[in-house]
Amino acid sequence: MPPPNVRRFEEQRWLLDAVIRTVGAEWDQARIGSKARPVGPDAEALFRATAQRIRKFEDIYREFAAQAKRQQERAFALEADGRTVAARETFMAAGLLWSLAAWPIFELNEALHHAETQMNLCFTGLLRHAPRPIERVEIPFRGKSLPGYLHLPRRPASGERFACVLSVGGMDSSKENLVSLYGDKLLERDFAVLAMDGPGQAEAAGRGIHFSPEAWMEAAEAAYAWIGGRAELDASRLVVRGISFGSYFGSVMAATLGHRIKGFAASGVCQEPGCDTIFNKASPTFKARFMFMSGFTDEADFDAFCQQIDLRPLAPRIVAPYMVVAGENDQLSPLHNTEHLLTLIPAPKHLIVYEGANHGVGDAPSVTLGEDKFTLMADWLLDRVTDKPARSERVIIEASGRARVEPLG
Repeated sequence: MPPPNVRRFEEQRWLLDAVIRTVGAEWDQARIGSKARPVGPDAEALFRATAQRIRKFEDIYREFAAQAKRQQERAFALEADGRTVAARETFMAAGLLWSLAAWPIFELNEALHHAETQMNLCFTGLLRHAPRPIERVEIPFRGKSLPGYLHLPRRPASGERFACVLSVGGMDSSKENLVSLYGDKLLERDFAVLAMDGPGQAEAAGRGIHFSPEAWMEAAEAAYAWIGGRAELDASRLVVRGISFGSYFGSVMAATLGHRIKGFAASGVCQEPGCDTIFNKASPTFKARFMFMSGFTDEADFDAFCQQIDLRPLAPRIVAPYMVVAGENDQLSPLHNTEHLLTLIPAPKHLIVYEGANHGVGDAPSVTLGEDKFTLMADWLLDRVTDKPARSERVIIEASGRARVEPLG
């Protein structure tokens, strides 16, 4: 499949490159931090040092691939030297660097295949020395399979079954960066986590599995059936978590699974019907990326297709408690769309808004001084699987860090 033909992406490439030279490699959102954070602060420093060499869009693959290769070689050397803890950390960092290198490739080509192959090789190295059980899994789907990683908090005792989080990322993330190597908020609460690439995401896109609302409905059923077949997972204590565009993907899953899940939580929102803001007013890379994810090359055809990206018809089917953590000034999906969506959902709703924060729920004093968003989500999800009553409310995290609770209609 050739790359998508996005008019703004082609005509404004000079402007995109000028912005990258001025602002840096995170001109559109905090992608690098989210990729590095699961490894730890040392990796984030390495990733940001690599990003400083990026001066235009075409540099992204070259610089991250070069650094990934260096770290991959280092990881194998550490492993050969018997330094298994350092090896696993370096394998994971290398794999996530390969994931970053793959992100700006919007077509099926040799560079994408190479990056994904090396990413998988690095994560195989991580699995050899993981500090807890991590398993590469394949979820049957439409004659192919959706790739994922099953993370357990520890080895289960005989007959023990864990509550499970089905975790999905957004446009830029992948299954590899959804769970932290150390101190993960969900694993620390004794959840198992199934991190998967759904239709259109990351490695699934490379397999020709494209996004559509219907595909995500089928993916929900496929993941649920797979979880139900695992002896160490308790499908009766299942929750779903979505990040960024995962707020849409996961909401489709929540509507599909209904009462079979205990709750859904999202951070960052992509819930504007038709997605006009993110695709037509934000960086043109968002539209180019999602056209690739959806299997479109013609922009007019994609624009018509986008009218199907609308959670409002599905909202009445969301019956499990529903949580959203959002930035007040989300630049990719105006918050009023999410507020309206909540009025259509019959389940208890919990909306947390960080004052002045952006799409990634960052870049604001409320985020620095307020309670950590992932901690709030993890505790809320834990309450769901322990059957604590859920109530509808709005929480405003003020610039001072103080949480102000208001009723939510």
